[in-house]
Amino acid sequence: MSEQTVSRLRTKDLTLIALFTVLMAVCAWISVPVPAPLIQFTMQTFAVFAALLALGGRRGTYAVTAYLLLGAVGAPVFSNFRGGLSVLLGATGGYILGFFFQALLYWLMTAKLGEELKVKIAASVLGLLVCYAFGTAWYLVLYARMGKPMGLLAALGYCVFPFVLPDLVKLALAVLLVRRAGKYLE
Repeated sequence: MSEQTVSRLRTKDLTLIALFTVLMAVCAWISVPVPAPLIQFTMQTFAVFAALLALGGRRGTYAVTAYLLLGAVGAPVFSNFRGGLSVLLGATGGYILGFFFQALLYWLMTAKLGEELKVKIAASVLGLLVCYAFGTAWYLVLYARMGKPMGLLAALGYCVFPFVLPDLVKLALAVLLVRRAGKYLE
């Protein structure tokens, strides 16, 4: 492989990572507001699924990391055009940070078990469960620190149960779209 080809691959990789980072931001802005303490419905999970499925574990994790870093430094990439550490340290911050652990698990599973569609779907579902677990634990700790302790079942009722079916639909949509568009991303 020539040096020029390697350079183009790096540029292409960075371009795709940037593209999916932007997709995550745009999808975060697509939201359905709900009253507190419920968590908003957004399309962020769709974008995370799409990034991982289209780019693979390594590049997908880089896209998720870039998205989180942009948000952490204040770029308005989170829901309601918000950004900054205050969002990451707030009630939804655990779920947003959970995307990173979701991506790491996806990367690990696909690296160890292969890139077959069933492995990718299993890695996506298990990663989503990790995201839910991390976010719910964060949510419980945050509410306890605010003097409003909440039981696990109540937190799951606010933060997980309403999202399971929509998130699985988003995963199915991401699988379908990536399978159709995959040849253009290679």
